[in-house]
Amino acid sequence: MTTIRIPTPLRQYTNGQAEITVTGADVGTALNDLTGQHPGLRAHLYTDAGELRAFVNVFLNDEDVRHLQGAATPVSDVDRLMIVPSIAGGSDAELVRVDHAALRVNQATIIVLAAVGFVLDTPGLIVFVAAVMTLGTLRRSPGFRLLYTAVLKPLGWVKPDVIADNAEPHVFAQGLGAAFLWGASLALFAGAPVLGWALSWLVIALAALNLFAGFCAGCFVYYWLARFRAPGFLKTPPTGTFPGLRPRG
Repeated sequence: MTTIRIPTPLRQYTNGQAEITVTGADVGTALNDLTGQHPGLRAHLYTDAGELRAFVNVFLNDEDVRHLQGAATPVSDVDRLMIVPSIAGGSDAELVRVDHAALRVNQATIIVLAAVGFVLDTPGLIVFVAAVMTLGTLRRSPGFRLLYTAVLKPLGWVKPDVIADNAEPHVFAQGLGAAFLWGASLALFAGAPVLGWALSWLVIALAALNLFAGFCAGCFVYYWLARFRAPGFLKTPPTGTFPGLRPRG
């Protein structure tokens, strides 16, 4: 069965559900099953002639189905569909597609490697993780994304979780973690193991908070800096996230 991600403006027609599980061998039948389960959605997705409305974009994982085979695009159990309405104006109109599954794999890998470095007392492993995170930050991508795209995703062990989101806060969070690990590396090689491992465990704890509780502390810092108009921090939180951090008028 395929999962369809429902955008916030349309969740009032799905009883508040953000994700719906549907059946169907292709995009068209999957959407038909969705509107069968929630008939109130149909008028917002389709014209009276039964055509998908021009402002409704449907993505299969991270690709627009209009660039694939349209409604005839095949789907499988490991695929994830996302409905993205085009909205004029407002911060949500500027959102991009972010695969949170790749972010979670990145977080889990950081946790495991940093913890192994501590257990084996191997500062070089901390340097390696810091370097990968730094490279990922420069590329504006999760540092350990290759593990996800080349191994876990093709094997079906991790399903894509593509969400309309701001990419910048996640890039900032990774860069912040990399900075802490570089500080940890310097401390470890300078003969200050207590400080070095304390900084390493701070990164582990923050990555675990994100992975298991869904709270990105680095993103939270980014949005606070944006709230106070710090240079370079331009994005505002997507609708329904980070209560208390709404954009200032």
